[in-house]
Amino acid sequence: MPEFEIPPDDLDRQLSVVDPDDASLQHLAVVGDTYTVLLSGAQTAGRFCLIDMKVPNGGGPGPHRHDFEEMFHLLEGEIEFIFRGEKSVAKAGMTVNIPANAPHSFKNVSGADVRMLCLCAPAGQEVFFAQVGTPVESRTASAPELTKDQFGAFLAKAAALAPEFRTELLKP
Repeated sequence: MPEFEIPPDDLDRQLSVVDPDDASLQHLAVVGDTYTVLLSGAQTAGRFCLIDMKVPNGGGPGPHRHDFEEMFHLLEGEIEFIFRGEKSVAKAGMTVNIPANAPHSFKNVSGADVRMLCLCAPAGQEVFFAQVGTPVESRTASAPELTKDQFGAFLAKAAALAPEFRTELLKP
């Protein structure tokens, strides 16, 4: 068995201690949800990103797939996931892993806000959200209501950028 050698410590990387309520974090309204970037790829050498998601009743993205792993840990509430066409419900305390390339979506049908952590590995999804989202004041801020035309413009922008971020938006 070959010997394994751990590389030396990268002294350019720093410890990250993050308060999700820090106003200086990037808080983004995306598809009616509010996403707060807790750790970006810049902080993790591109290994992963961590996003705090507030999903209001009725919120969540439509069907899509991407070539990176995506894990959700429910902090508050419950949410419906559709994975390869099959529905399941995750409740506070539960963790859901979406394998790379698998079609999926999620929707809050609980009647109350859901809060969950989303980890994407490798990083990059946070950059996509920054490019399609709208800045909001905090992790608890509600996403602005979009008119039909604004929502259509959002979808067109997301669809145009998706391939750059290794994502495919699917038909419902």
